[in-house]
Amino acid sequence: MTNAGELRRRTAELLAAYPPATTDRLDFLRARFDAGLAWVHYPEGLGGLGAPRSLQAVVDEDLAAAGAPDNDPRRIGIGLGMAAPTVLRYGTDEQKARFLRPLWTGEEVWCQLFSEPGAGSDLAALGTRAVRDGEDWVVDGQKVWTSSAHLARWAILIARTDPDAPKHAGITYFICDMTDPGVEVRPLRQITGEAEFNEVFLTGVRIPDRHRLGEVGDGWRVAQTTLMNERVSIGGMRLPREGGMIGPVAKTWRERPDLRTHDLHQRLLKLWVEAEVSRLTAERLRQQLNAGQPGYEGSGMKLAFARLNQEISGLEVELRGEESLLYDDWTMRRPELVDFTGRDAGYRYLRSKGNSIEGGTSEVLLNIVAERVLGLPAEPRTDKDVPWKDLAR
Repeated sequence: MTNAGELRRRTAELLAAYPPATTDRLDFLRARFDAGLAWVHYPEGLGGLGAPRSLQAVVDEDLAAAGAPDNDPRRIGIGLGMAAPTVLRYGTDEQKARFLRPLWTGEEVWCQLFSEPGAGSDLAALGTRAVRDGEDWVVDGQKVWTSSAHLARWAILIARTDPDAPKHAGITYFICDMTDPGVEVRPLRQITGEAEFNEVFLTGVRIPDRHRLGEVGDGWRVAQTTLMNERVSIGGMRLPREGGMIGPVAKTWRERPDLRTHDLHQRLLKLWVEAEVSRLTAERLRQQLNAGQPGYEGSGMKLAFARLNQEISGLEVELRGEESLLYDDWTMRRPELVDFTGRDAGYRYLRSKGNSIEGGTSEVLLNIVAERVLGLPAEPRTDKDVPWKDLAR
């Protein structure tokens, strides 16, 4: 078993062989991956050493202290948090060797082609079709709310391969090449003025069968791995005390006594405590991950993340009053990442409205928590055994 001392020794060897001050950033990241120090809990040869996940902090601390570059995790969050765990669990040896290294180094950005105009909350109702043609699959359909599609080289995609099967049973999971001539990406301008999301049109896109993840018709089960990891990555991110949305509000409160009222004080105290409880719960969830795959607890964390962000940003707007109406920039941009704390209060208030939709709507996540965490009776569902082609649309 690799221990902390062994990891520190390997990290020191990496730093000696590739001094951060004189080594090209990408060369250093590739060397780190090859040394097994990218994500230490992954298998050897795939960026890891088969070590406990908790020991990743040992490597990260030593590299940060030496001024080593990171892989810009916020920019490639979909690849790191969603695609990589799914490829690791369901991918072939060839797929793991091909995709994981450039994914981790950030050489190849990933996006997620799941939601559709008619299949958002009810994702299993999706209608994008994939039809077998020899050694390829031909895909036609439309996806929406696709973050980073304008930057992505690859996409994780679920498509309907058997319309005669019930909706959950006729889905297959693929890796889609975003440079295929049949892929068209169009920006979706949001309430913030930016176009961080996109809609993606797929017309005769050919995906080789070797880029299928899991068995034909088993895509819903594969997708559950992606979705559970997505909710953990959204709701369970590591934050310092007063990290995230609560930080700017607390800073304003301390620096602007002229804005304070008793009512706002009571509400701020309540939300500060809830944010701290959520932060510590997320830390416990990450520790549970050390023992295996994420569970449905991530759905609860994502629920809390959305509610807190919306309540905190609303409080910040009230605290700042008229100042919060002076929105800084409506420029139509296609950003590489979402920066909640780097802009003004108006941006945070508007952008947080999407938190209860993206990564699973709060209504769907409440059902998941009720049924799969608390064990409450399931909602009546009359369409689970009906062939997809016969569903009302």
